[in-house]
Amino acid sequence: MCEANAYIIRDGDEELVMEAVDKVEPENHGLRLVNIFGDQKFIHARIHALSLVNHKILLKE
Repeated sequence: MCEANAYIIRDGDEELVMEAVDKVEPENHGLRLVNIFGDQKFIHARIHALSLVNHKILLKE
């Protein structure tokens, strides 16, 4: 499985935004996240870092 969980960094802490993310697409000053179940979420954020070994997508507002 190659999915990752998306977290937003707030006040130095990682807050889970979405699990099992399959796609991250840029869209209107933010990102659209799509998971393996087809659920979608838009978030006003940018990619801060990717940790592929740990299956993490780190975002910042």
